[in-house]
Amino acid sequence: MTALTTTPDGFLLNGTPLRIISGALHYFRVHPDHWPDRLHKARLMGLNTVETYIPWNLHQPEPGTLVLDGLLDLPRFLRLAAAEGLHVLLRPGPYICAEWDGGGLPHWLTADPDIRLRSSDPRFTGAVDRYLDLLLPPLLPHMAASGGPVIAVQVENEYGAYGDDTAYLKHLEAALRTRGVEELLFTCDQADPEHLAKGSLPGVLATGTFGGRIDRSLERLRDHQPQGPLMCAEFWIGWFDHWGGPHHGRDTEDAAADLDRLLSAGASVNIYMFHGGTNFGFTNGANHHHTYAPTVTSYDYDAPLTEHGDPGPKYHAFREVIARHAPVPDEPVPSPAPKLPPTTVELTHRTPLLPLLSTAKATPAPEDPFSADAFGHRAGYVLYRTTLSTEGLGLLHFAGGVGDRAQIFVDGAPVGVLERERHDETLAVRVPRPGAELHVLVENMGRVNYGPRIGTPKGLLGPVTYDGTPLHGWDCHPLPMEAPPTLPLDQTPASAPASTSASAEPAFHHGTFEVRTPADTFLSLPGWTKGQAWINGFNLGRYWNRGPQRTLYVPAPVLRPGTNDLILLELQATTATRAHLTDTPDLGPAAH
Repeated sequence: MTALTTTPDGFLLNGTPLRIISGALHYFRVHPDHWPDRLHKARLMGLNTVETYIPWNLHQPEPGTLVLDGLLDLPRFLRLAAAEGLHVLLRPGPYICAEWDGGGLPHWLTADPDIRLRSSDPRFTGAVDRYLDLLLPPLLPHMAASGGPVIAVQVENEYGAYGDDTAYLKHLEAALRTRGVEELLFTCDQADPEHLAKGSLPGVLATGTFGGRIDRSLERLRDHQPQGPLMCAEFWIGWFDHWGGPHHGRDTEDAAADLDRLLSAGASVNIYMFHGGTNFGFTNGANHHHTYAPTVTSYDYDAPLTEHGDPGPKYHAFREVIARHAPVPDEPVPSPAPKLPPTTVELTHRTPLLPLLSTAKATPAPEDPFSADAFGHRAGYVLYRTTLSTEGLGLLHFAGGVGDRAQIFVDGAPVGVLERERHDETLAVRVPRPGAELHVLVENMGRVNYGPRIGTPKGLLGPVTYDGTPLHGWDCHPLPMEAPPTLPLDQTPASAPASTSASAEPAFHHGTFEVRTPADTFLSLPGWTKGQAWINGFNLGRYWNRGPQRTLYVPAPVLRPGTNDLILLELQATTATRAHLTDTPDLGPAAH
């Protein structure tokens, strides 16, 4: 029996009136050691509930598997929420958007061009069913029906903006129910009549997503659903950033005023985001409307709780608003967490990438190069190698384009960069000799997370020609790079002291630094161009001097007392030999 029920204008939890005042907090974007802190701060702001998506692609990296540990230990997160006295709204998708790689859909599924994603195609629903068979049993003890914190579960996510396959939505509803989910189910769509109509189900609570025009949005929601609670399931109080774009924010006073309007109307709310967190590793998504636009590493979202977990201006303003409508704990707002003292890290050794891979095992492609998806390669890089038979100046043409950014080398020398976002396909190169080696290093910058381009492949996407002659005989090296090479970089024969020369080739740069007491810090890389950063093997994510983001967040639990390791994979060029750990983040100038 469901613990959360609806009345003509509100909710009852076990028969007692409840107004949901929730905030989004994605466990998979926060270091697990910080979960108790973030949940505690959610309650102190006045929230009685937290909401989280569930990323299918990380929990099931391969068919038939289920990962529920570390950053993905959802049962532990739910136990911690319950211990803090918070309810939970669970959003298992299967599609989550969330500016997350592929919208949460697994690469092994989207790589099949014949599957109709997010539809009643039995190939898609069958994969969803097999996933839920594994996912739901360990979560059922945490449902409210069993005394746990989960009071409601979402069916799909903003489906009205994508399709109108009601049979698919009904399948998902039945899939949850037949696997033991008794809790209240809800759908969530933009407050647009067409979206609400296509994304809703009879007997399932419809909720809206919007960031402003509160009265009009609630009116449209009420027009669609004459009775039941009014709820904004995503109250957008900030936004996300793309590489090369501005750092987005939203005026605190404006957001607080709209929150007050929502609560004054008697509506329930889920603040998106309460705490954004970080797209660690290779987990950011991308948009593709007129052009491809990858999302940055930070998911700060201009949220009440900053990326590094400190209360920001919105935290204090929202707490004051919530206090006008609901009880707020009579406890002081937490102070900012301590930060590591500014530290300089000398990158003392450099290991070039291309020679390091010259003896690595490769997959031969006798004709055209394989895409990354043909390897089952979710994220990271692919290095392609072949030879050029004629010398002189000519045109390299990549017929299918690149997914998403390709660096071209002839006999180890960089000759150019092609980018999907610029629709690049052709590059003029000079070949110094017959038989010169051609290397193409392709970076997956993040899979599209919204719209019809979900599942667009990565790597080289078609035949490659040189002056019209097809290039064959490729060696293909997939480079996942979730962790840097395990071989100690400062002991490899290819290593050289970083100070010997400027690096103008892809290379790993390695240095160590000392820490007395671990604390949050921010990695600043002036003089570096583009690449990936790891501290003690933990993948902090991408950096790029294109901005707007200028620092990478380093959670305190990543550090250890004593000696710590920093590894950078610098893809382009640098004259720098040092990095800096600072006590202040730099996400770029705010563009409200």
